[in-house]
Amino acid sequence: MTELELKKLRDYRLRTGNAATKKYEKTKKGFLVRCYRNMKSRINGVQKAKFHLYEGKYLMDKLDFYNYSLNNKAFNKLFDIWEKSNYDTKLTPSLDRVNSEIGYKLDNVEWVTHSENSRRGSINRHNKLF
Repeated sequence: MTELELKKLRDYRLRTGNAATKKYEKTKKGFLVRCYRNMKSRINGVQKAKFHLYEGKYLMDKLDFYNYSLNNKAFNKLFDIWEKSNYDTKLTPSLDRVNSEIGYKLDNVEWVTHSENSRRGSINRHNKLF
């Protein structure tokens, strides 16, 4: 994509408030695309604030992640509940790393709600202090 094309796309998204992207990200596939992109940006250090927590960690293959998630009973149930709640943030499906030292491996992740994942993270941080 040329610089001019990118500028046109950015301008369009600015004018429309990114409506098309926001709508797409409320589909299962769009949600998973965003989720994987976020996981990758943590591992690669794009999200600098918490890079120290993810540096050198494993990141599963994108297609493996999509297949795992789309065929995962918990993900599908959580996504349906989130959708029916009119996208309540607390109910957003969230991929939890069971052992945060390992990274995003298929046998080390599980789908939970955003609030449950936050709760687990808070408990883990608290336990590391003592």
